[in-house]
Amino acid sequence: MNKKQQKYDRAYLRMAFEWAKLSFCERKQVGALIVKDRMIISDGFNGTPTGFDNCCEDDEDNTKWYVLHAEANAILKVAASTQSSKDATLYITLSPCKECSKLIHQSGIKRVVYANAYTDTSGIEFLKEAGVELTHYKDV
Repeated sequence: MNKKQQKYDRAYLRMAFEWAKLSFCERKQVGALIVKDRMIISDGFNGTPTGFDNCCEDDEDNTKWYVLHAEANAILKVAASTQSSKDATLYITLSPCKECSKLIHQSGIKRVVYANAYTDTSGIEFLKEAGVELTHYKDV
């Protein structure tokens, strides 16, 4: 990969970290951007669905089951627009879980760039098997 692409990758990842700060989740804040042809076509952060209270955790500090992950929010936003995520790149602050990995593959995203690795790597393994290009930057 060339240095220019690495420079863009790191810049978009930094923007995803800024987007993560919009999340109301206390346990973990995650941000995502979908970029196509060097244009941001969607963004997302983890949180509750529209119309629900913004609190993401229950009284025992567990994440509520209906909280949407950042990448799912970004993909759903594209689906509601006139844009297409086919052949796009997803920039995300935390590697995707197995459920979101299915959405990423099915939405046509061809590249995933992430900063932090999620403890369960089955999502990354699935994306590798699906032929999605993966790039991990540990130092953003």
